[in-house]
Parts: sequence; C-alpha cells; structure tokens
Amino acid sequence: MTRRGGTKLGLFLGLPVLVIVLVILFWNWDWFIPIVESQASAQIGRPVTIAHLHVKLGRTTRIVADDVVVANPKDFPGDVPPLARIAHLGIDLDVMAYIHDRIISVPLIDVNGPQMEVRGLPDGRNNYTLAMKKAAPPKPGQKPSPAPKLGDLTIENGQIHAQIAKMRTDFTANLETKPAEGVVAAQGQTTELSAEAKGTYTGQPITASLVTGALLTVTDATKPFPLSLKIANGLTHVSLAGTIQDPLAFAGTDLDLVLSGANMADLYHLTSIPIPDTPPYKISGKLNYETATQRIRFDNFRGVVGHTDVEGTITEQPQAKKPDVTMALASRNVDLADLAGFLGGKPGSGTAKTARPAAASGRILPTTPINLPKLNAANIHLTYDGHHIEGRSIPLDSLIVTMDLVDGAITLHPIILTIGKGRVQGDISVAPASESRVALKADVHFDNVDLSRIMASTHAFKGAGAIGGRATIDGTGNSVATLLGDGNGGLALYMAGGNLSALLIDLSGLEFGKAILSALGVPSQTNVDCMITDFALNHGLVTTRAMLVDTGEALIGGSGTANLATEALKFEIETRSKHFSVGNLPAPIEIGGTFGKPSIGIGIKPLVARSGIAVALGFLAAPLAILPTIDLGVGDPHKCGELVAEVKSQVARGKPGQAVPGAKVKGLPASKN
Repeated sequence: MTRRGGTKLGLFLGLPVLVIVLVILFWNWDWFIPIVESQASAQIGRPVTIAHLHVKLGRTTRIVADDVVVANPKDFPGDVPPLARIAHLGIDLDVMAYIHDRIISVPLIDVNGPQMEVRGLPDGRNNYTLAMKKAAPPKPGQKPSPAPKLGDLTIENGQIHAQIAKMRTDFTANLETKPAEGVVAAQGQTTELSAEAKGTYTGQPITASLVTGALLTVTDATKPFPLSLKIANGLTHVSLAGTIQDPLAFAGTDLDLVLSGANMADLYHLTSIPIPDTPPYKISGKLNYETATQRIRFDNFRGVVGHTDVEGTITEQPQAKKPDVTMALASRNVDLADLAGFLGGKPGSGTAKTARPAAASGRILPTTPINLPKLNAANIHLTYDGHHIEGRSIPLDSLIVTMDLVDGAITLHPIILTIGKGRVQGDISVAPASESRVALKADVHFDNVDLSRIMASTHAFKGAGAIGGRATIDGTGNSVATLLGDGNGGLALYMAGGNLSALLIDLSGLEFGKAILSALGVPSQTNVDCMITDFALNHGLVTTRAMLVDTGEALIGGSGTANLATEALKFEIETRSKHFSVGNLPAPIEIGGTFGKPSIGIGIKPLVARSGIAVALGFLAAPLAILPTIDLGVGDPHKCGELVAEVKSQVARGKPGQAVPGAKVKGLPASKN
C-alpha cells in the first residue's frame, strides 16, 4: 500500500471516531429542549418552557428538567405569575420494559420546588382551564396501548396559591411527601402525600389538611388507596377518612363522612346544593359511589339538626349539567322550630315546647327573600317522614313531605300534617315568575282535623269535634310575606257538632260571671251545633263572608278583614244569648292590631291567651294563624245546615271563599234582651 493510500484509509476510519469523540465531549441535551417543549405545549394547549435538560442513559434512564414553566393564557395580565413553575423535575424511565413489552414504566417522579398560581379574574377569565389534547383512538383491529405503569412520586417544598375573585377565595396550600404513617402505613405504603391549606374560601376562613397514599398509586386498583381529609370553612367542619379501592373510578369506597356546623345552608359553598337555614347540626355516615348509576351516595347517615334527629340517604349525580340530588330522609322526633328555615323563617334556638313570641315588629310572616339563583343551582328530589312532632304548644302529630325542585321550580306533592285522627294535606308549587319573583299556587284540604288537639295546644281551653274544609291561594312575590300579601283565593272551614270549653265562649264577651268560674277551674263544656268560617282572599286582603258559631248558649258572629300584606287585623265579634243572663254584653268586641300583636277592646286576659294560640298555629298559614285570634264563628241555628252545605260545596268545587250562585248568608238574629 502506498503512503498516500494509507493516509486516505486513516482519514476514512479516523473521521467518524473523531466525530464520536467530539460529540461525546461537547454533547448537550439542551439541543432537544425545543422538541420537548413543543410536545408538552401541544399536550396541554399552553406554552411550556424548559431552561435545561439532563439525561443519564442506562437500563433505567434518568431525565431531569430544570426551571420548567407553564405559562398563563396569552390574554392574561402580565403581572400575574405563571400557572406553574418547577425548579427541578426528575423522571426515571425503565427502558427495557418498553423494549420488551412496549410498556411505559415510570418507577419514580420527583418534583422539587413546584409552585402553582391558580387565578380567577373578576371578569371570569382564569389560568387553570387547559385545552388538553385527546389521545387518538386505536385503529380498527389495533389493540389499545397499555396504560403507563407508574411508581412513586416525591414532592419537596411544594406550594399552591389559589386566588379566585368570583368565589371570594384566597388560600395557600403547602405540599410534600414523607414516610408513611397512620392510615397510609396501615395499607402497606411507604410514602404519603401531605397537604396543609389556610386562607379564605367563599369569604369564610378555611383550614384544611389532607393525607393520602403515594399519588401515583391511584392507578393500582389492586391496593386500597387511603385518604384522610379535614376541612374547617367558617363554622362548617368536614371530616372524610377511609380507603378507595379504585380511585380513578371512585369505586370500592370505604369512607366515613362527618359534617357539622352552625347552619346547613353554609354547605352550599362546598356542595352546590341549596339548603335553607337550620340550627346547629352534626351528621355522619358512609360515602360511596354507585358505578351502575354513576351516583355518589351518602348512605345510612344519622345525626341531629337542632333538637330534631335525622337519618336517611342522599345521592347525587355529579355528571349531570347541574347537580341532581335525591334525598330520602326521616326523623323520629321533630321540633318544628328547627324547620322554620324551610318556610322562609329563622330557625328557633329553643324547642317547640314553648311557643315563641312574634317578632318585635309585630309581624309573623317570614320576609326572608327567596334566593332564586340557589333554587336553580341543583335539581332535588326529597321525601321526608317526620314520625312525631314534639311540643305541647303544637297541635300536630306528624309531617310527611314529597318535594321536587327542578330547574328552580318547587313542587310539594303532597305535604301532609296529621292532627289527631285528621290531616291537613296540600299540593303546593313555587315556580320562577321573573328574575326576582316566584309564583305560588296552593290547594290545601282539611280532613277531619281534630279540634281537641288544637284546643289542647292552648293549655287553656278544651274542645271536641272534627273540622273540614279547603284553602286555595295563587300569588307572586319574593318571600312568604309578599306571596301571601299579593295572593288570591280563599279559606272555608266547617264543623257540625262538637263542643268547646265554656271559657272560650265566655271570653268572647257573653257572661263575665261564668268566665270567672271557669278561670277558677270549674269544669264546664259548651256544645257547638255548628261552626262556619268562610274567608275570601283578594290581592292579600282576607274578607269575611261568614264567621258564625252556634253554641248551646249563644250565637256568635263575626265580620271584618285581615290584610296579609300589612298583617293588620280589623274584626268585630258580636254575641247573642239564647236566654236571659246577668252579665250579658250586647256590645260588639273589636279586634285590631296585627297578627303578632293583636289588640282587643275588653280585658287583657283574652289578648294574652289568643296571641299565644296565634303564635302556636303560625307555621300552618296566615289564615289558620288568625283563626284563634279572631275567634271561631258559626251561624243562625236555622241556617246551620244551609251554611255547612254551602261551604262543603265550595270545598268540593275547589273555590273556598266564593259564594255558591244564588246562595244568601244571613247575619245574627236580633237580640232578645
């Protein structure tokens, strides 16, 4: 070989070696950063940048990316920190697992110094909604790629700051992984994730602590995934602890949930389920997930709301356009004061054993505005069975409710209140009428309502008999008070045969002598041959068509009005004795004032007694609340049958307070004295 030929061969063999040596000496993995950034940005639909990239090749290849930044949307303010920044992101890849089995195996991901800045601006824009790229479906006949096999995740000095204007939320959470202990160690895991948060959520102070198993083990459905969560948001406390067999599908749950707080209405911020105001509560049960129906279940919970026990099951379908909630609830003992919030009032702090006074203003109809956005926040289907209502001042025995809240419209079908052997049963609907008002329609039946139960609740009078009748109302407003104050309809009640305490009759002004004897405890009963109350309601004004009582001793009649808008009373009660009696008071009794503070022309004792009855009956409806205030009424003994027949006809036709065509109602006969 010539010298020249040897030189050519040396160059041919030496140049590749030189290139390899130069590549090894000067290789820089940063050359691949544009490719990695492009791929990462395409996956999340947001610019991703990397400062440096390091790779250590081997059977398990180590990749480290320095100063990884996930940017905010292009139209976001420039002074807001980026969505995420990671000082060092390390990934271990099992190369042989991919070569042999085409499985992406990641034994370890370690994250150092991750910082997230979650922002929601007042105009509704946010930086945390990502346009994630969906994986392409496999081609026909092609097997889908196996899921990645993930190992351990470690986090050091992690922090999340969330500031969302519309939710009045600003809190910071610190995250880290550490050696497992407690519930996590009990599941055989060596590492746990711990997070501590503090700040404000929906304008209320919040503290939270979360402990879970190693985060990447959520893909291992063969091992239960442990978690323990505690939240204090204002006065609301939530505790959730247990395991999930398959966290990604939320299946195989064994979680204990405990809720407590000052008002269940505050749960709206955490659950998006609208609940009226309640007294302090505490309930606990099991949280499960029903795969077949895709519903979250709060199963077999028990607890107390104020002085009322409650138990049952609540399910929710979170995948619906709005939360779809089904509740099957029951109580063994009910304190009606605890349920006042469901009627638009303020829940009482005591028990129903003592009748509560009216508000200082003298008004008793709830004026709390109906929150229309909350009504439209979820669809709710409720059944409730209150087996026993407590309280000597409450003439009710049980409460049964079937309710649907769909697209902001409430339907009660029916609501049933039992009183002795009888019941008050109604179908009620409340539907949005405008942006700030709702429309109310109600049809309520009184079937064999036990008068003895009503009289016993007064602790002063006795009576017997069964009351029947019907009430209807149709109105619009933004609270219970305005709905009734604008309502149209009527109320008709009747009772043929029965008896009342003589003291009740005497207090109407018939005989002061017998009233004194009765007040001293001398037992006396007065038969009631007939009782009629017939009221018309026109734009909130209750007008008396007939209010008559035929007793064994007298005829008592009344007329007047009650304004549901102002709660003003203006009634006149007149008594005619059937026989001569010393102390007979022929002058009529005038009743005025308001529902909560009625005034009467004679004596203070009648006022105190009747006001107490009005408060005790206030939960039924305004017409029922004013009945004991204005006395029971009945008619001419010769016309009792006619009057009862007329009222029954109105009830049957569904038009209480409206006269039967051609019918005439006569007043009291002239006095014989």
